[in-house]
Amino acid sequence: MQAYTVEQVAEILQIGRDKVYFLLRTGQLHSIKIGKLRRITDQHLAEFVESLETAEKASQN
Repeated sequence: MQAYTVEQVAEILQIGRDKVYFLLRTGQLHSIKIGKLRRITDQHLAEFVESLETAEKASQN
């Protein structure tokens, strides 16, 4: 399992750091806390992308 920082996730998804925090705050993207550090696992990323694909398919029907 790989765990990423908010900054790394922003780079991977090619979005801003503030947008990642927004996604976390609204529950669209999940994370874990290790002490004061917040990390997003590769599983969390995969679930987020899958939810986007599902929503896109639903809107096309």
